[in-house]
Amino acid sequence: RCNKQLHLLYHLAIKRSTHRSIHLSSSMAQSRPEFQLRGYAAATMTISLAAMMFSSRGVASAFSSRGSVALSHLPRTSSSWSSSLFSSAADTTSSSSSSSSTPASADDSTSSSQPPLTNNRLSRAGLPSSVDARSLSDNLPIVLSHLRSRRAAPETLSSAEQIADLNAERVVLIRKRDEALQIRNECSAAVGKLMRDSRGEETDEIQSVKAKASEAGDEASRTEERLAQIESKMNALLASLPNLLDDVVPDGDDDSQNQRVSQWGDVDALPARLGWTPAFQPLWHDDVAANLGGWNSESAVAMSGARFVSLTGPVARLERAISSYFLDLASSKGYVEVSPPLVVSRTALEGTSQLPKFENDLFKIVPESHTCNGQDAFLIPTAEVPLTNMHAGQILEEDDLPISYCALTPCFRAEAGSYGRDTRGLIRTHQFYKVELVKIASAETSDEEHHKLTRHAEECLEGLEIPYRKMRLCSGDVGFSAQHCYDLEAWLPSTGEYKEISSCSNTGDFQARRMGLRYRPKVAEEESDGDAKSKKNKKAKKPKPVFCHTINGSGLAVGRTLVAVLENYQTPEGDVVVPEVLRPYMGGLEILKKVKKDRIGRWT
Repeated sequence: RCNKQLHLLYHLAIKRSTHRSIHLSSSMAQSRPEFQLRGYAAATMTISLAAMMFSSRGVASAFSSRGSVALSHLPRTSSSWSSSLFSSAADTTSSSSSSSSTPASADDSTSSSQPPLTNNRLSRAGLPSSVDARSLSDNLPIVLSHLRSRRAAPETLSSAEQIADLNAERVVLIRKRDEALQIRNECSAAVGKLMRDSRGEETDEIQSVKAKASEAGDEASRTEERLAQIESKMNALLASLPNLLDDVVPDGDDDSQNQRVSQWGDVDALPARLGWTPAFQPLWHDDVAANLGGWNSESAVAMSGARFVSLTGPVARLERAISSYFLDLASSKGYVEVSPPLVVSRTALEGTSQLPKFENDLFKIVPESHTCNGQDAFLIPTAEVPLTNMHAGQILEEDDLPISYCALTPCFRAEAGSYGRDTRGLIRTHQFYKVELVKIASAETSDEEHHKLTRHAEECLEGLEIPYRKMRLCSGDVGFSAQHCYDLEAWLPSTGEYKEISSCSNTGDFQARRMGLRYRPKVAEEESDGDAKSKKNKKAKKPKPVFCHTINGSGLAVGRTLVAVLENYQTPEGDVVVPEVLRPYMGGLEILKKVKKDRIGRWT
């Protein structure tokens, strides 16, 4: 009887607490918001308190076993606390006459189970960088802590909590559906037996069992429909959540709090070689390009609108030389060059997480013009999208990893939200060339490959002798899909500041989970020295496929590199010295000479 009461109370608590929060204590909830419990966790807390009211150890034990499913879906911080409640109930019944026992406080039991704080947030510990609905529900305090560290909007925090609530409802509905299906199956079997016993005559009892089976089937169908609605909503909410952060990412609000990791080059070295004097004021890159006869923004704006530029003559040739140098350098490091499509589908952009959040930043092709297999079509914002999606939905072998790709493509970005920022020159345009580096790696080699890729991008700048600094992005500045990101910032003498020229991101399994990109780990070799024949006859079990890790970075953004070359290699006379590594791509040309306009505006 008590077990039945607890079972009913369990379902009632789930229903009553789905959209409510329970605070462990008012003081803890005020000081640590991540200890708010919702949905399944709240239901389990309700049941835990109810179990303590029973005076029988047997009842508490029976409830504890029945509540084990609920406990498995609790956040780590609340699971231990719930367990302490169960043990407290049992201890109270067995030693109610003892006045010396003092139950542990909620603060003590919670602090013993929560992960340590790292950079003002709960450590990710052994969690993957991306989470599904269940792991989010199990670790809701950690997820909320990382979202707050990212300075996420309240709506984003609410989305995470809604997922936990929906997942709690989903678990209950799955049980409800399975119970209904079991009843239907049992009734169907009973009908068959009754029909045999009655020799085909349909008795009242048979009709009653049939009605019960039909009712159970209808209940299962209704529950299945609700489950589909919940799954759809959870998937939409999950797509709006950014990646969890690597523990090494520093806490911060914006780019002003990024962490300088290293700095390379002397900003005075090139000026000294090129004869700059203290009185010389370095020009902006667009003025330098105009002096070379290679800048034509007016005609580009007239035909295409704002934030488009046309380069001509020696400047266009210099841009091409930079691109070729970057591709050759990447190929020498083992990257496979790819010429990918410039138009991709909605699914491809969802896989790399540009969609659904950043649709306003993309150039969309009208369906009347073109669709991608019936889906919306977009111009690529970066070659990261087609390169990473080359293996979408595949299961790779660990021996094939890492896979390294590079590609030179134009990139198209609407730059929504950047109105008024970097309106001059080539810093922020709707169309620009970029050499993209992409790696697909295993979880074990992910961090190592991220640092390798970043180092390859650094070598591009060092070959050009452009001073730069390497910055680790803080939690408030790191990109949506990245768990850890380095920015390389090149020195621009016209403004006397460093400007981002490459972002190298490790997304962990965030993108791979979205696009279904997995690999099968290698079979571990047997270490025992058993009989060789028995080893031969023993078939090794194939490991289960796991999600790959994807890494991407610019190696480098060609337009911004052109900016850095024009500004750092300009001379007081208005010429531009060609960097030594680019001269083979310029036919041996060492200096781009300043030119003048004739009477009709032509450069001579």
